[in-house]
Amino acid sequence: MSTKIALKFSRSNRIYRPSEPVEGKIVIESSSSISHYGISLSVNGSVNLQVRGGSAGVIESFYGAVKPITIVNKSIEVKPSGKIGSGTTEVPFTMVLKQNGEKSSERFYETFHGTDVSIQYLFTVDIARGYLYKSLSATMEVIVESDKADLLERPVSPEMAIFYITQDTQRHPLLPEIKSGGFRVTGRISTLCSLLDPISGELTVETSAVPVSSIDIHLLRVESILMGEKIVTETSLIQTTQIADGDVCRNLTLPIYVILPRLLTCPSVFAGPFSIEFKVSIVISFQSELPKLHKKSDPRTPRLWLAVETLPLELVRTR
Repeated sequence: MSTKIALKFSRSNRIYRPSEPVEGKIVIESSSSISHYGISLSVNGSVNLQVRGGSAGVIESFYGAVKPITIVNKSIEVKPSGKIGSGTTEVPFTMVLKQNGEKSSERFYETFHGTDVSIQYLFTVDIARGYLYKSLSATMEVIVESDKADLLERPVSPEMAIFYITQDTQRHPLLPEIKSGGFRVTGRISTLCSLLDPISGELTVETSAVPVSSIDIHLLRVESILMGEKIVTETSLIQTTQIADGDVCRNLTLPIYVILPRLLTCPSVFAGPFSIEFKVSIVISFQSELPKLHKKSDPRTPRLWLAVETLPLELVRTR
């Protein structure tokens, strides 16, 4: 006898707001009829914090798991005890994460999958079978976005930061031929951006004695966790977008257009126990034989053949 159970939500993208009803069906496929002691549906929303060895000392690594912050934890009975017939059975359900007027100890942060900070909302269905049988269960994540009432009224016009990159703006050593020959890259890029819009801007290589190999835009996340009296911060790379491959024409304006990944970004968060911030880096790679010897190098680490300019990026959710 085999029985399969699955959660099927009304929205294929599984994106909901806290005040919206989460609707769907519990799909049960069984080769024979089964008795049960009730079908329940629960949701657990939490902020999971984890300090990893690379970003903390020995003591912090040993006590790396910080107690999760509970956002929501509720359960409802979908169906009382009874019998499920053979074949496919669909049981509809409706649950609201946050009822109107209901007070919550924590705000409903948006879903986010980070390195040290993870914000998840998990729905779990349980079919109780009694002591002689193993309970049947299935879990699926829904994506939570901010309520419309909490969003900014007007669309955000991107704030542009003007940058210029030269051999004198670099805080790390450069190859002698790059340092002595000199270069100048100028442009502008958005530092305040709606999650629905791309990071935009433009860039111009005005001069460069050494040929350019590539120009990339790095999207970085900065996760901070409060551990006792210490704040542990780790910066990690989310994605890289190449805007130029090979040596580019001088004084040619190149567009910057970076689409934000949904699960790996969220509105910038500054909470008591943790914070989630973002940065954007413009990385200029110059032609050299050295990159072939460091193929697995960390892209966040400044190298002799790289010029980097990093700017803070604030992300917001708009209507």
